[in-house]
Amino acid sequence: MVMKHIIYISVFAFAFLFWGSVRTMACTAAVISGKATPDGRPLLWKHRDTGMPDNALEHFKGERFSFTGLVNAGGNIAPGAAVSDREVWAGANTAGFAIINTASYNIKDDDIPPSMMDREGIVIHRALGICGTVSDFEHFLDTLSRPIGVEANFGVIDASGGAAMYEVNNGSYVKYDVNDSIVAPDGYIVFTNFSFSGRKEDVKGYERYLTASAVFGEAVSSGTVFTPDFIFGNLSRSFRNDFTGTDLGKDFDFLLSEGIFNGIVPDIDFIPRRSTSASVVVQGVESGEDPLHTVMWTVLGYPPCGTAVPVPVSVHDIVPDYMKFDPCSGHSLMCDIVLDIKYRYVFRFGTGSGKGYLDMSPLMAGGPDGPSILECCTESDRKIRETFLSLYNGYTGGRTTAEEFYSGYLDISPLFLEIYLDEFKYFAHLLKNH
Repeated sequence: MVMKHIIYISVFAFAFLFWGSVRTMACTAAVISGKATPDGRPLLWKHRDTGMPDNALEHFKGERFSFTGLVNAGGNIAPGAAVSDREVWAGANTAGFAIINTASYNIKDDDIPPSMMDREGIVIHRALGICGTVSDFEHFLDTLSRPIGVEANFGVIDASGGAAMYEVNNGSYVKYDVNDSIVAPDGYIVFTNFSFSGRKEDVKGYERYLTASAVFGEAVSSGTVFTPDFIFGNLSRSFRNDFTGTDLGKDFDFLLSEGIFNGIVPDIDFIPRRSTSASVVVQGVESGEDPLHTVMWTVLGYPPCGTAVPVPVSVHDIVPDYMKFDPCSGHSLMCDIVLDIKYRYVFRFGTGSGKGYLDMSPLMAGGPDGPSILECCTESDRKIRETFLSLYNGYTGGRTTAEEFYSGYLDISPLFLEIYLDEFKYFAHLLKNH
Protein backbone atom coordinates (compact mmCIF):
# COMPACT_ATOMS: atom_id res chain seq x y z
CA MET A 1 0.00 0.00 0.00
CA VAL A 2 2.87 2.39 0.77
CA MET A 3 4.26 2.06 -2.75
CA LYS A 4 0.85 2.69 -4.29
CA HIS A 5 0.51 5.82 -2.14
CA ILE A 6 3.85 7.09 -3.39
CA ILE A 7 3.01 6.38 -7.02
CA TYR A 8 -0.32 8.17 -6.92
CA ILE A 9 0.99 11.12 -4.92
CA SER A 10 3.81 11.54 -7.46
CA VAL A 11 1.36 11.33 -10.35
CA PHE A 12 -0.93 13.97 -8.87
CA ALA A 13 2.02 16.26 -8.13
CA PHE A 14 3.17 15.93 -11.73
CA ALA A 15 -0.32 16.59 -13.06
CA PHE A 16 -0.90 19.68 -10.94
CA LEU A 17 2.50 21.10 -11.87
CA PHE A 18 2.27 20.66 -15.62
CA TRP A 19 -1.45 20.72 -16.33
CA GLY A 20 -1.50 24.16 -17.91
CA SER A 21 1.22 23.45 -20.46
CA VAL A 22 -0.06 20.26 -22.08
CA ARG A 23 -3.74 20.72 -22.84
CA THR A 24 -4.62 20.61 -26.53
CA MET A 25 -7.74 20.18 -28.61
CA ALA A 26 -7.72 16.65 -29.90
CA CYS A 27 -9.55 13.48 -30.93
CA THR A 28 -9.03 9.75 -30.40
CA ALA A 29 -10.07 7.22 -33.04
CA ALA A 30 -9.81 3.69 -34.39
CA VAL A 31 -10.56 1.71 -37.53
CA ILE A 32 -11.52 -1.91 -36.78
CA SER A 33 -11.71 -4.47 -39.56
CA GLY A 34 -14.57 -6.96 -39.71
CA LYS A 35 -11.90 -9.60 -39.14
CA ALA A 36 -11.63 -8.38 -35.55
CA THR A 37 -15.34 -8.23 -34.65
CA PRO A 38 -17.65 -11.07 -33.64
CA ASP A 39 -20.05 -10.60 -36.55
CA GLY A 40 -17.65 -9.61 -39.34
CA ARG A 41 -18.91 -6.03 -39.34
CA PRO A 42 -16.21 -3.32 -39.30
CA LEU A 43 -16.31 -0.51 -36.75
CA LEU A 44 -15.20 3.10 -37.08
CA TRP A 45 -14.76 5.12 -33.87
CA LYS A 46 -14.24 8.81 -33.32
CA HIS A 47 -14.09 10.44 -29.89
CA ARG A 48 -14.30 14.12 -30.77
CA ASP A 49 -12.59 16.96 -28.92
CA THR A 50 -13.22 20.49 -30.11
CA GLY A 51 -13.86 24.05 -29.06
CA MET A 52 -17.46 23.59 -30.28
CA PRO A 53 -19.22 21.72 -27.44
CA ASP A 54 -22.69 21.86 -29.01
CA ASN A 55 -22.86 18.99 -31.49
CA ALA A 56 -25.75 17.42 -33.37
CA LEU A 57 -26.62 14.97 -36.12
CA GLU A 58 -27.91 16.03 -39.51
CA HIS A 59 -29.26 14.15 -42.53
CA PHE A 60 -27.94 15.15 -45.97
CA LYS A 61 -28.84 14.43 -49.58
CA GLY A 62 -25.51 14.06 -51.35
CA GLU A 63 -24.71 14.02 -55.04
CA ARG A 64 -24.84 10.19 -55.12
CA PHE A 65 -25.74 9.08 -51.60
CA SER A 66 -27.76 10.23 -48.63
CA PHE A 67 -25.89 10.30 -45.35
CA THR A 68 -26.01 11.16 -41.67
CA GLY A 69 -23.24 13.30 -40.23
CA LEU A 70 -21.99 14.72 -36.95
CA VAL A 71 -21.98 18.52 -37.14
CA ASN A 72 -21.40 21.59 -35.03
CA ALA A 73 -24.92 22.48 -33.92
CA GLY A 74 -26.14 25.60 -35.65
CA GLY A 75 -22.79 26.44 -37.18
CA ASN A 76 -21.56 23.81 -39.60
CA ILE A 77 -20.41 26.19 -42.32
CA ALA A 78 -16.65 26.63 -42.56
CA PRO A 79 -15.47 30.24 -42.08
CA GLY A 80 -15.23 31.90 -45.47
CA ALA A 81 -16.64 28.87 -47.31
CA ALA A 82 -19.50 28.75 -49.77
CA VAL A 83 -22.87 27.68 -48.37
CA SER A 84 -22.49 24.38 -50.24
CA ASP A 85 -19.29 23.63 -48.33
CA ARG A 86 -20.79 22.12 -45.21
CA GLU A 87 -18.62 20.73 -42.43
CA VAL A 88 -19.20 17.18 -41.19
CA TRP A 89 -16.91 15.53 -38.64
CA ALA A 90 -18.01 11.89 -38.87
CA GLY A 91 -20.67 10.12 -40.88
CA ALA A 92 -22.05 7.16 -42.80
CA ASN A 93 -23.93 6.98 -46.10
CA THR A 94 -26.45 4.71 -47.79
CA ALA A 95 -23.70 2.85 -49.68
CA GLY A 96 -22.27 1.67 -46.36
CA PHE A 97 -19.27 3.99 -46.64
CA ALA A 98 -18.28 5.79 -43.43
CA ILE A 99 -15.53 8.26 -42.60
CA ILE A 100 -14.05 10.05 -39.57
CA ASN A 101 -10.95 12.17 -38.97
CA THR A 102 -8.51 13.33 -36.34
CA ALA A 103 -6.32 16.41 -36.62
CA SER A 104 -2.63 15.69 -37.16
CA TYR A 105 0.19 18.05 -36.25
CA ASN A 106 3.26 16.46 -37.82
CA ILE A 107 2.76 15.96 -41.58
CA LYS A 108 2.27 19.46 -43.02
CA ASP A 109 5.37 20.11 -45.14
CA ASP A 110 4.61 23.44 -46.80
CA ASP A 111 3.94 27.10 -46.03
CA ILE A 112 0.25 27.13 -46.95
CA PRO A 113 -1.30 29.81 -44.66
CA PRO A 114 -3.79 28.92 -41.90
CA SER A 115 -6.57 30.68 -43.81
CA MET A 116 -6.41 27.91 -46.43
CA MET A 117 -6.29 25.05 -43.92
CA ASP A 118 -8.73 23.23 -41.63
CA ARG A 119 -10.91 21.91 -44.46
CA GLU A 120 -11.25 18.41 -42.99
CA GLY A 121 -14.96 18.87 -42.32
CA ILE A 122 -15.56 19.91 -45.92
CA VAL A 123 -13.61 16.92 -47.23
CA ILE A 124 -15.70 14.54 -45.10
CA HIS A 125 -18.96 16.15 -46.24
CA ARG A 126 -18.03 15.84 -49.92
CA ALA A 127 -16.70 12.30 -49.54
CA LEU A 128 -19.91 11.07 -47.90
CA GLY A 129 -21.96 12.44 -50.76
CA ILE A 130 -20.01 10.76 -53.57
CA CYS A 131 -17.89 7.87 -52.21
CA GLY A 132 -19.32 4.37 -52.01
CA THR A 133 -16.12 2.47 -51.21
CA VAL A 134 -12.64 2.85 -49.79
CA SER A 135 -11.37 2.80 -53.41
CA ASP A 136 -13.72 5.66 -54.25
CA PHE A 137 -12.27 7.66 -51.39
CA GLU A 138 -8.76 7.04 -52.59
CA HIS A 139 -9.72 8.23 -56.07
CA PHE A 140 -11.40 11.22 -54.43
CA LEU A 141 -8.14 12.11 -52.66
CA ASP A 142 -6.20 11.68 -55.91
CA THR A 143 -8.43 14.13 -57.75
CA LEU A 144 -8.85 16.86 -55.11
CA SER A 145 -7.36 20.22 -56.03
CA ARG A 146 -4.03 20.99 -54.41
CA PRO A 147 -3.45 22.28 -51.80
CA ILE A 148 -6.15 20.12 -50.20
CA GLY A 149 -6.22 22.29 -47.08
CA VAL A 150 -5.86 19.49 -44.52
CA GLU A 151 -3.36 17.99 -42.11
CA ALA A 152 -5.28 14.99 -40.81
CA ASN A 153 -5.79 11.28 -40.41
CA PHE A 154 -8.94 9.91 -42.05
CA GLY A 155 -10.46 6.55 -41.10
CA VAL A 156 -12.81 4.84 -43.57
CA ILE A 157 -14.82 1.62 -43.89
CA ASP A 158 -17.17 0.33 -46.59
CA ALA A 159 -19.76 -2.36 -47.28
CA SER A 160 -17.28 -4.56 -49.16
CA GLY A 161 -15.08 -5.20 -46.14
CA GLY A 162 -12.76 -2.26 -46.80
CA ALA A 163 -11.13 -0.63 -43.78
CA ALA A 164 -8.26 1.84 -43.95
CA MET A 165 -6.61 4.89 -42.43
CA TYR A 166 -5.11 7.68 -44.54
CA GLU A 167 -2.60 10.27 -43.36
CA VAL A 168 -3.26 13.28 -45.58
CA ASN A 169 -1.53 16.62 -46.02
CA ASN A 170 -1.89 19.30 -48.68
CA GLY A 171 -0.28 17.35 -51.48
CA SER A 172 -0.05 13.65 -50.66
CA TYR A 173 -1.25 10.80 -48.45
CA VAL A 174 -0.11 7.55 -46.88
CA LYS A 175 -2.53 4.61 -46.70
CA TYR A 176 -2.73 1.93 -43.99
CA ASP A 177 -4.87 -1.05 -44.97
CA VAL A 178 -6.42 -2.40 -41.77
CA ASN A 179 -7.12 -5.74 -43.48
CA ASP A 180 -3.39 -6.21 -44.04
CA SER A 181 -2.08 -8.45 -41.25
CA ILE A 182 1.35 -6.83 -41.50
CA VAL A 183 -0.07 -3.32 -41.08
CA ALA A 184 -2.67 -4.28 -38.46
CA PRO A 185 -1.85 -7.71 -36.96
CA ASP A 186 -4.94 -7.71 -34.74
CA GLY A 187 -7.27 -6.11 -37.26
CA TYR A 188 -7.36 -2.54 -35.96
CA ILE A 189 -5.46 0.75 -35.99
CA VAL A 190 -5.65 3.32 -33.19
CA PHE A 191 -4.72 6.94 -33.91
CA THR A 192 -4.86 10.30 -32.21
CA ASN A 193 -3.21 13.57 -33.24
CA PHE A 194 -0.07 12.50 -34.96
CA SER A 195 0.64 10.61 -38.16
CA PHE A 196 2.90 7.55 -38.06
CA SER A 197 4.70 8.75 -41.19
CA GLY A 198 5.26 12.26 -39.82
CA ARG A 199 7.88 14.10 -37.84
CA LYS A 200 8.54 12.46 -34.47
CA GLU A 201 9.35 15.76 -32.78
CA ASP A 202 5.84 17.11 -33.48
CA VAL A 203 3.85 14.18 -32.15
CA LYS A 204 0.73 15.17 -30.17
CA GLY A 205 -1.84 13.01 -28.43
CA TYR A 206 0.69 10.30 -27.61
CA GLU A 207 -0.63 9.85 -24.07
CA ARG A 208 -4.15 9.06 -25.30
CA TYR A 209 -2.68 6.84 -28.00
CA LEU A 210 -0.92 4.80 -25.30
CA THR A 211 -4.13 4.40 -23.32
CA ALA A 212 -6.35 3.46 -26.25
CA SER A 213 -3.73 1.05 -27.62
CA ALA A 214 -3.42 -0.64 -24.22
CA VAL A 215 -7.19 -1.04 -23.87
CA PHE A 216 -7.49 -2.57 -27.33
CA GLY A 217 -4.47 -4.79 -26.79
CA GLU A 218 -5.78 -6.12 -23.48
CA ALA A 219 -9.13 -6.87 -25.12
CA VAL A 220 -7.38 -8.95 -27.79
CA SER A 221 -5.36 -10.82 -25.17
CA SER A 222 -8.42 -11.60 -23.07
CA GLY A 223 -10.65 -12.56 -25.98
CA THR A 224 -12.99 -9.61 -25.41
CA VAL A 225 -14.91 -8.76 -28.57
CA PHE A 226 -14.99 -5.30 -30.11
CA THR A 227 -18.47 -3.77 -30.13
CA PRO A 228 -19.83 -0.22 -29.89
CA ASP A 229 -20.73 -0.95 -26.26
CA PHE A 230 -17.16 -2.01 -25.49
CA ILE A 231 -15.75 1.17 -27.04
CA PHE A 232 -18.06 3.56 -25.22
CA GLY A 233 -17.64 1.80 -21.87
CA ASN A 234 -13.90 1.18 -21.94
CA LEU A 235 -12.59 4.14 -23.91
CA SER A 236 -15.00 7.08 -24.20
CA ARG A 237 -15.86 6.85 -20.48
CA SER A 238 -12.44 5.79 -19.21
CA PHE A 239 -10.31 7.75 -16.73
CA ARG A 240 -7.24 5.68 -17.36
CA ASN A 241 -3.89 7.20 -18.33
CA ASP A 242 -1.22 4.76 -19.45
CA PHE A 243 1.39 7.48 -19.70
CA THR A 244 1.24 7.88 -15.92
CA GLY A 245 0.22 4.27 -15.28
CA THR A 246 -2.94 5.25 -13.42
CA ASP A 247 -6.64 4.44 -13.69
CA LEU A 248 -8.67 6.88 -11.60
CA GLY A 249 -11.90 5.08 -12.38
CA LYS A 250 -10.68 1.65 -11.34
CA ASP A 251 -8.88 2.97 -8.24
CA PHE A 252 -11.42 5.62 -7.25
CA ASP A 253 -12.59 3.93 -4.03
CA PHE A 254 -9.01 3.24 -2.92
CA LEU A 255 -7.85 6.78 -3.61
CA LEU A 256 -10.80 8.25 -1.75
CA SER A 257 -10.65 5.90 1.26
CA GLU A 258 -6.89 6.35 1.66
CA GLY A 259 -7.17 10.12 1.54
CA ILE A 260 -4.94 10.39 -1.51
CA PHE A 261 -7.47 12.65 -3.16
CA ASN A 262 -10.94 14.09 -2.55
CA GLY A 263 -12.33 13.12 -5.94
CA ILE A 264 -11.30 16.37 -7.65
CA VAL A 265 -8.55 15.89 -10.23
CA PRO A 266 -6.87 17.81 -13.07
CA ASP A 267 -8.45 17.18 -16.45
CA ILE A 268 -5.32 15.99 -18.20
CA ASP A 269 -4.83 13.45 -20.98
CA PHE A 270 -7.88 11.29 -20.33
CA ILE A 271 -9.70 10.21 -23.48
CA PRO A 272 -12.87 12.04 -22.28
CA ARG A 273 -12.00 15.66 -21.48
CA ARG A 274 -13.68 18.98 -20.95
CA SER A 275 -13.23 19.59 -24.68
CA THR A 276 -15.03 16.37 -25.66
CA SER A 277 -18.18 17.02 -27.68
CA ALA A 278 -19.26 13.57 -28.94
CA SER A 279 -18.29 9.96 -29.45
CA VAL A 280 -19.40 8.06 -32.55
CA VAL A 281 -19.09 4.39 -33.49
CA VAL A 282 -20.23 3.50 -36.99
CA GLN A 283 -21.13 -0.19 -37.14
CA GLY A 284 -20.74 -1.18 -40.76
CA VAL A 285 -21.91 -4.30 -42.56
CA GLU A 286 -20.35 -7.61 -43.45
CA SER A 287 -19.24 -7.96 -47.07
CA GLY A 288 -22.30 -8.80 -49.15
CA GLU A 289 -24.77 -7.53 -46.55
CA ASP A 290 -27.26 -4.76 -47.30
CA PRO A 291 -25.43 -1.42 -46.78
CA LEU A 292 -28.61 0.00 -45.24
CA HIS A 293 -27.93 -2.16 -42.19
CA THR A 294 -25.21 0.34 -41.24
CA VAL A 295 -25.84 2.02 -37.87
CA MET A 296 -24.27 5.17 -36.46
CA TRP A 297 -24.17 4.89 -32.65
CA THR A 298 -23.75 8.41 -31.26
CA VAL A 299 -23.20 9.92 -27.83
CA LEU A 300 -23.65 13.68 -28.02
CA GLY A 301 -21.95 15.95 -25.52
CA TYR A 302 -19.69 14.46 -22.86
CA PRO A 303 -19.80 10.62 -23.07
CA PRO A 304 -19.41 10.00 -19.30
CA CYS A 305 -22.72 11.87 -18.89
CA GLY A 306 -24.47 10.80 -22.12
CA THR A 307 -25.96 7.77 -23.79
CA ALA A 308 -25.44 5.97 -27.10
CA VAL A 309 -28.30 6.49 -29.54
CA PRO A 310 -28.42 4.21 -32.62
CA VAL A 311 -29.23 5.98 -35.89
CA PRO A 312 -29.51 3.75 -39.00
CA VAL A 313 -28.51 5.12 -42.38
CA SER A 314 -31.46 5.89 -44.62
CA VAL A 315 -32.42 7.62 -47.84
CA HIS A 316 -34.96 9.54 -45.76
CA ASP A 317 -34.34 11.69 -42.71
CA ILE A 318 -35.03 9.51 -39.67
CA VAL A 319 -32.63 11.23 -37.27
CA PRO A 320 -34.48 11.72 -33.95
CA ASP A 321 -35.45 15.34 -33.44
CA TYR A 322 -33.64 15.52 -30.09
CA MET A 323 -30.37 14.59 -31.82
CA LYS A 324 -30.73 17.39 -34.42
CA PHE A 325 -30.09 21.04 -33.77
CA ASP A 326 -33.16 23.18 -33.23
CA PRO A 327 -33.07 26.19 -35.59
CA CYS A 328 -34.51 28.37 -32.84
CA SER A 329 -32.06 27.48 -30.09
CA GLY A 330 -29.20 26.47 -32.37
CA HIS A 331 -28.65 23.46 -30.11
CA SER A 332 -29.52 19.78 -29.93
CA LEU A 333 -31.85 18.91 -27.05
CA MET A 334 -29.91 15.75 -26.20
CA CYS A 335 -26.58 17.56 -26.27
CA ASP A 336 -27.97 20.35 -24.10
CA ILE A 337 -29.14 17.88 -21.45
CA VAL A 338 -25.82 16.07 -21.38
CA LEU A 339 -23.87 19.33 -21.16
CA ASP A 340 -26.09 20.50 -18.30
CA ILE A 341 -25.16 17.40 -16.33
CA LYS A 342 -21.51 17.73 -17.30
CA TYR A 343 -21.18 21.32 -16.11
CA ARG A 344 -23.48 21.02 -13.09
CA TYR A 345 -21.85 17.94 -11.60
CA VAL A 346 -18.50 17.09 -13.22
CA PHE A 347 -16.88 20.28 -14.49
CA ARG A 348 -18.63 22.31 -11.81
CA PHE A 349 -15.83 24.82 -11.28
CA GLY A 350 -16.71 27.43 -13.85
CA THR A 351 -14.22 30.23 -13.42
CA GLY A 352 -10.49 30.78 -13.65
CA SER A 353 -8.18 27.82 -13.31
CA GLY A 354 -11.03 25.81 -11.80
CA LYS A 355 -12.17 24.99 -15.31
CA GLY A 356 -9.22 22.62 -15.52
CA TYR A 357 -10.55 20.29 -12.83
CA LEU A 358 -13.26 17.65 -12.76
CA ASP A 359 -15.12 16.15 -9.82
CA MET A 360 -15.12 12.37 -10.18
CA SER A 361 -17.36 11.71 -7.16
CA PRO A 362 -20.70 12.20 -8.98
CA LEU A 363 -19.38 10.10 -11.87
CA MET A 364 -18.15 7.20 -9.76
CA ALA A 365 -20.06 7.29 -6.47
CA GLY A 366 -23.20 9.33 -7.06
CA GLY A 367 -25.23 10.80 -4.23
CA PRO A 368 -26.28 9.33 -0.89
CA ASP A 369 -29.66 8.26 -2.25
CA GLY A 370 -28.95 7.76 -5.92
CA PRO A 371 -26.75 6.04 -8.49
CA SER A 372 -23.54 7.34 -10.00
CA ILE A 373 -23.66 9.15 -13.31
CA LEU A 374 -21.71 6.34 -14.99
CA GLU A 375 -24.21 3.78 -13.68
CA CYS A 376 -27.02 5.82 -15.21
CA CYS A 377 -25.15 5.94 -18.53
CA THR A 378 -24.49 2.21 -18.58
CA GLU A 379 -28.07 1.28 -17.74
CA SER A 380 -29.44 3.77 -20.26
CA ASP A 381 -27.15 2.32 -22.96
CA ARG A 382 -28.31 -1.21 -22.15
CA LYS A 383 -32.03 -0.43 -22.31
CA ILE A 384 -31.71 1.59 -25.52
CA ARG A 385 -29.61 -1.13 -27.13
CA GLU A 386 -32.11 -3.85 -26.21
CA THR A 387 -35.04 -1.76 -27.44
CA PHE A 388 -33.32 -1.05 -30.74
CA LEU A 389 -32.03 -4.59 -31.34
CA SER A 390 -35.47 -6.11 -30.79
CA LEU A 391 -36.51 -4.26 -33.96
CA TYR A 392 -33.19 -4.21 -35.81
CA ASN A 393 -32.50 -7.96 -35.57
CA GLY A 394 -35.78 -8.69 -37.26
CA TYR A 395 -34.79 -6.40 -40.11
CA THR A 396 -31.29 -7.78 -40.60
CA GLY A 397 -32.62 -11.32 -40.16
CA GLY A 398 -35.13 -10.86 -42.97
CA ARG A 399 -38.19 -11.17 -40.74
CA THR A 400 -39.33 -7.59 -41.36
CA THR A 401 -39.13 -5.39 -44.42
CA ALA A 402 -37.14 -2.19 -44.70
CA GLU A 403 -40.38 -0.21 -44.64
CA GLU A 404 -41.47 -1.94 -41.46
CA PHE A 405 -38.09 -1.36 -39.88
CA TYR A 406 -37.95 2.36 -40.63
CA SER A 407 -41.54 2.83 -39.53
CA GLY A 408 -40.79 0.95 -36.34
CA TYR A 409 -37.66 3.02 -35.76
CA LEU A 410 -39.64 6.24 -35.97
CA ASP A 411 -41.95 4.78 -33.33
CA ILE A 412 -39.26 3.66 -30.89
CA SER A 413 -36.61 6.36 -31.27
CA PRO A 414 -38.50 8.83 -29.02
CA LEU A 415 -38.27 6.14 -26.32
CA PHE A 416 -34.48 6.42 -26.32
CA LEU A 417 -34.68 9.94 -24.88
CA GLU A 418 -37.32 8.81 -22.38
CA ILE A 419 -35.08 5.95 -21.26
CA TYR A 420 -32.17 8.33 -20.76
CA LEU A 421 -34.26 10.79 -18.78
CA ASP A 422 -35.74 8.03 -16.66
CA GLU A 423 -32.32 6.66 -15.77
CA PHE A 424 -31.26 10.16 -14.76
CA LYS A 425 -34.39 10.82 -12.69
CA TYR A 426 -32.18 11.27 -9.63
CA PHE A 427 -31.03 14.45 -11.39
CA ALA A 428 -34.62 15.45 -12.21
CA HIS A 429 -34.25 18.93 -10.70
CA LEU A 430 -31.70 19.61 -13.43
CA LEU A 431 -33.55 17.91 -16.27
CA LYS A 432 -37.09 19.16 -15.65
CA ASN A 433 -36.61 22.19 -17.87
CA HIS A 434 -35.97 19.90 -20.84
